Amino acid sequence: MNDNNDRKFLFFIGKGGVGKSTVSSLTAIELSKNKSVLLVSLDPAHNLSDIFQTQLNTKPKNIIPNLSVLEINISEKIKKYLSEVENDLIKSNTYLSAFNLLEEFKILKDSPGIEEYGILIAFQDILTKYSDKEIIIFDMPPTALALKFFKLPSISLIWINKLISLRTKIKEKKEIVSRIKLGNVEVEKDKILLKLNKQQEDYKKTEEIFRSKKTEINLVINTDILSHSEAESIIEKLNEVSVSVENVILNKSNPNFYLENESLLKYKIQNINLSEKVLVGIKNLQECLSL
Repeated sequence: MNDNNDRKFLFFIGKGGVGKSTVSSLTAIELSKNKSVLLVSLDPAHNLSDIFQTQLNTKPKNIIPNLSVLEINISEKIKKYLSEVENDLIKSNTYLSAFNLLEEFKILKDSPGIEEYGILIAFQDILTKYSDKEIIIFDMPPTALALKFFKLPSISLIWINKLISLRTKIKEKKEIVSRIKLGNVEVEKDKILLKLNKQQEDYKKTEEIFRSKKTEINLVINTDILSHSEAESIIEKLNEVSVSVENVILNKSNPNFYLENESLLKYKIQNINLSEKVLVGIKNLQECLSL
């Protein structure tokens, strides 16, 4: 996974319906005045095609100068990942085909946790493919899935570290047996251990990115108390994996509203007033920014 130290990664998270897609779109348009920007929807229920009034897909589409937008197909990422795992299993364990166990393996596409893994794979792919972009903005899925995404590297590292330790012990035993049988010969490299080490490296890099200064997490809220309560929960759960919220964006605000939540007031509060126009289409979005 490539990484460019000059890039910035902006995430927009929050309760479903607070306007993450609209706020991330407005931010992308504003930042594209001076930087090359890629706006990515990681939400399985995409809204960016509607907001920009153009059909988007997995290939970046240029919307205005310096701004490209794409929507990730999470199902395709999961399908590709499972196909790769299946091929690895066939190569390593020929008995799976003999006992028809690969048919049982296909149920993994519906397993708990597989969706956030698909989103993480998509995120890592984006970082590798679009290293030329100065800013990459991610329109995130609703709270539960977004939190699992941010926690996945840390949780996975716990398991991978244990698996590496176990596999290393197995490898050492195999080497002892091989030397007894074959003498002082070079033992073939353990492909499983190599793969685990590569996964460990990728998860560490992703975890570092989430915690680094190049990452900015923006928490979008509305004026209702429910979004405030969920925002507090999001901050608490992200802190558990040492990921911090940078800004709180009060969307659909009005001049008479005053935010009284003390736990949110300690953040940089950015207000986006309720627009009289429906914020779809480049023209309306740009007019909103000029107000």
